[in-house]
Amino acid sequence: MAAMELQQGGNIKVIDLALKYGYDSPVSFSRAFRTLHGVTPTEARAGGVTLKAYPRISFQISVKGEKRMDYRIENKDAFQVFGYEGIFNTDGIGVNADILHDNAVHPNNPHELWNQNYVNGAYEKLAADAGDLPLFVSPGLCKVHGVCDYKQTEPGTFAYMQCAFRNKNSKVDGYTVANIPASTWVIFPSEKFKWDNVVEVVNNLHKRFFSEWLPTAEYEQVNGMNFEIYGGDSDMGYVELWYAVKKKV
Repeated sequence: MAAMELQQGGNIKVIDLALKYGYDSPVSFSRAFRTLHGVTPTEARAGGVTLKAYPRISFQISVKGEKRMDYRIENKDAFQVFGYEGIFNTDGIGVNADILHDNAVHPNNPHELWNQNYVNGAYEKLAADAGDLPLFVSPGLCKVHGVCDYKQTEPGTFAYMQCAFRNKNSKVDGYTVANIPASTWVIFPSEKFKWDNVVEVVNNLHKRFFSEWLPTAEYEQVNGMNFEIYGGDSDMGYVELWYAVKKKV
């Protein structure tokens, strides 16, 4: 909670935080803070610093909140993405989607969109047309990612795009282009995993964001917009989930 309060901005002093959260002195608070987060309270004020969230423990059938969640908060200017867009029903029945071949079956969910585009060559084409990664993305990540709820759709539906970041050497002809507004993002990195487990890993991060981090944070989600940013190699995968958020009023 102290870490979240530091990243909200403002001019609260470390000594005041120490007293607020039950420490006898700012020295003991700073020492405990650094042991937990790996940075000092002063360093934690800066954007982009990775911190750890421990949701409040609740006692039900089992103890929850015992496993830490690494996260960081970053502000990013507006940018564009482009790729293959799908509009899906929340009940799992596909509405429509951009496809490479006219005779292809329309996918019913984003996972099917990814699988289909691997098979029909659309994924490789998008990766080749992506160009360079922007500077605000960690180097070494994949060229193709996913973004959800970046625009309004009919009730009971949501937009999802298998996408690449647009830059000066991207080739966007024939793709859907989406504008992503300047936003504050809370970013949750995964541990490395086998690609066969990618859906489970992403779903688990989503679940923990909504059930553990969001209820304890001084932030709320903005329009549901979120990214799946992928990395790794042919054997092991890595994903970061980006959620657009704003401070609670």
